[in-house]
Amino acid sequence: MEYRQFGDTFVVRLNRGEEIITELTALCKKENIELASVQGIGAADLATIGLYNVSEKFYHKTQLKGAMEISSLLGNITTMNGETYLHLHINLCDENMNIRGGHLNECRISATGEIIVTKINGNVDRIKDNETGLNIFKF
Repeated sequence: MEYRQFGDTFVVRLNRGEEIITELTALCKKENIELASVQGIGAADLATIGLYNVSEKFYHKTQLKGAMEISSLLGNITTMNGETYLHLHINLCDENMNIRGGHLNECRISATGEIIVTKINGNVDRIKDNETGLNIFKF
């Protein structure tokens, strides 16, 4: 991972073989980022995405392999119990131009990842919501 900071914005390049969640978590710890928005594009060859079933309180996960374009990576960075918490969604396009998307659990970069992290001054913590089972914003 390489990046440059411009004010409260971090322009990040992920390199071949790097994993998005791992690298962005490392950036947050190094740069003291506790609240931010995330957007990005790139290319991947392995990803695990999920769909949350509220009635089951369970993420159904799907692993995707092969050449994929990251056509959209969006989300936010907060904290939970004092630790960095990334909540990201991703859309991935395969060689037939079919899009698969959902909650991002893992994504390995195959060529490059271009990600913009916009730091927001402040902190929003998360708390487990008993009704849905999700980790939601705590205000």
